Amino acid sequence: MSENSITKVVVIGGGYAGASAANRLQQRDDVEITLVNPRPEFVERIRLHQFVAGNYDAGSDLGTVVGERVRVVVDGATRIDTGSRTVELASGSALDYDYVIYAVGSTAATPGAVPGATEFAYPIGEWEFAGRLRTAVAAMPSNGRITVVGGGLTGIETASELAEAGHAVTLVCGGRLAPTFLEPARRSLAKWLKKNGVEVVESLRVAEVRADVVVLADGSVVPSAVTIWTAGFGVPELAARSGLRTDKLGRLLTDETLTSADDDRIIAAGDAAAPSGQPLRMSCQAAIPLGVQAAETVLSRIAGDRPAALNIGFVASCVSLGRRAATMQIARKDDTSTKYYVGGLVGAALKEMICKGTVSAIRKEARKPGSISITKGDGNRPAQAEFEREVITHS
Repeated sequence: MSENSITKVVVIGGGYAGASAANRLQQRDDVEITLVNPRPEFVERIRLHQFVAGNYDAGSDLGTVVGERVRVVVDGATRIDTGSRTVELASGSALDYDYVIYAVGSTAATPGAVPGATEFAYPIGEWEFAGRLRTAVAAMPSNGRITVVGGGLTGIETASELAEAGHAVTLVCGGRLAPTFLEPARRSLAKWLKKNGVEVVESLRVAEVRADVVVLADGSVVPSAVTIWTAGFGVPELAARSGLRTDKLGRLLTDETLTSADDDRIIAAGDAAAPSGQPLRMSCQAAIPLGVQAAETVLSRIAGDRPAALNIGFVASCVSLGRRAATMQIARKDDTSTKYYVGGLVGAALKEMICKGTVSAIRKEARKPGSISITKGDGNRPAQAEFEREVITHS
């Protein structure tokens, strides 16, 4: 501990996991909480497709999302020095810590392996990328076609939102449409896309991206005034750069209490965590309870108690289809899909409740630390998804 029995905790990352963790730490008055984030905004990442289409502002002042006792430092973390227990910042300064909560999140995919993709395709998965893409979409010719690369949930939501806004859209899946969904839910997606004029190229991959066309693997060409790349995610290299063990993608390796395999002063949360080398699906559905769990691990250590094991499960995968429809694929706790789904207007209403409830839950935690309930486990995960149930019930 630091002088005067104050424990210094540095939370790296101000997304869903980091904000939730910082707010949860306010349960103890003897904890000094510093949140490091590269931008002053809290970004509703699950709304970036709406931001690009011009119907939602996905950024808000980070100070309105975290509690009064959380000090926000707008800077980038460049290295964690575990020897001196400092977090080095891009500005050249450093922060002392007793514990670090590593919540750096995930990054947009880097399509460098496809010729021309880096030069001509726009990622969407981060705030700054989405801003540039929004500008490009607004400036394109009225008769221009948009090509969205990636048949996962981000690609489907992006294609749907832009189609509903009146754009001509081609969705190149590079495999199956919504590969994690079962056939009944997948058919509902395909039906909406066809009805709303989205041209779906399911099996072919992109071979090359040019300034005004996308070349497919069979040599065919798709006109493309703007190409959007949604296929895959990465994670920041901070953990590896700090000498900490990671999985192949770069997520911090932890035990089931989210504690680093190398240093019990570093606790991970969100997309950049790999508990027991078996990370949960990258999603805000997992990020918020992981952030809460990480904070509880730190609080347990401060109190001299044994931290609880991870105990988080899933309920569903949700994909919006513009503003008036959505498909919710119901899942088992281990995130495998069941034969059940909810679609149409009902699905849209549920999806919107979840999106609104996500931020509401974090803000409630800021005002009343401890308000987000999680089920403490014994290491046998997954068990329950209490957070997702609360969002649906109380939104």
